[in-house]
Amino acid sequence: MLYVILGEDTPGSLDRRLAARPEHVKRLQALQQEGRLVLAGPFPAIDATDPGPAGFSGSLIIAEFPSLAEAKAWADADPYAATGVFRTVSVKPFRKVFLQ
Repeated sequence: MLYVILGEDTPGSLDRRLAARPEHVKRLQALQQEGRLVLAGPFPAIDATDPGPAGFSGSLIIAEFPSLAEAKAWADADPYAATGVFRTVSVKPFRKVFLQ
């Protein structure tokens, strides 16, 4: 089943985000190689593709996991969660209806 992982950034966490990004991306690439990643990306804190020092307000991941518990465990182990980039993380089942 698909799950949405929605992380909201801790204010002022851009430096931690940049430091943890290589490991975060590595985990996403593993999901992608397994054919389980639907999409992933950050929310710029301002209306710009590259927000510069304004940073990001969070991230969205939609991926396939065997269960909600496994999706939550994956999200809890993410470097952004472990290093305090995310102040909150929500994991919810997702049913895809429309696709471009």
